[in-house]
Amino acid sequence: MRRGGTWIQRWRVPFGFLCAALFLLLARPRPATLLAGALVSLFGLSLRAWAAGHIRKNDALAISGPYAYTRNPLYLGSFLLGLGFTIGSGRWYLGLLFAALFLGIYFPVMRVESRTMQQLFGDSFTRYAGAVPLFFPRFTPYRTGEPKVGFDRRLYLRYREYEAALGLLFAWGLLVVKAYYLR
Repeated sequence: MRRGGTWIQRWRVPFGFLCAALFLLLARPRPATLLAGALVSLFGLSLRAWAAGHIRKNDALAISGPYAYTRNPLYLGSFLLGLGFTIGSGRWYLGLLFAALFLGIYFPVMRVESRTMQQLFGDSFTRYAGAVPLFFPRFTPYRTGEPKVGFDRRLYLRYREYEAALGLLFAWGLLVVKAYYLR
C-alpha cells in the first residue's frame, strides 16, 4: 500500500459528507422515520465509541471489546449510523443508494486494511482473521487466553471519536428541521 493509503481510503470521509448532503436534499423525514432512524444511528454511534476505546492503530492488534466480535466495528458502527440516517430520511430508494455506496467504498477499504494488518501482525492476525468475521459480528467473543484489555477513554479522545457524535447531532438536527419546518 502506498504511503497515505489508497485513494478510496483517503476520500471515503469527504465523499460521505457529500452523500449526506445529497441525502438531506432528497429527504422527506416523518416522525416515525426519524425515531426509527435515530435508534439505529445511536446504536452505531455507541458501537463506534466502544471500538475507539479499544484500538491502538498500527501499534497493537485490537481483539478486545467489539473487536472480539467483528474485525471492523468502527465500519459496522459507521454502517449503522448511515443506515439510521437513511431510515430517518424517509426515502426507501436512498437505502439502495446507501447500500451501493457502502459496499463500493468500505468493503474494498476493509480488504486493503486486512492486508496491512497481516503485514503488521503476521500469525496473530491470521489466527484472529480466521476466527473473527470481517464485518458481520460473531455471536461469541474471540478469546486468546491473553488478559482482557478494557475500554480506554484516552483512546476515544485521541481518535476524536466525539466528532462522530457532533456530526450525528448536526445531521439529525437538519433532518428534524426539514421534517417540521421545511415542509
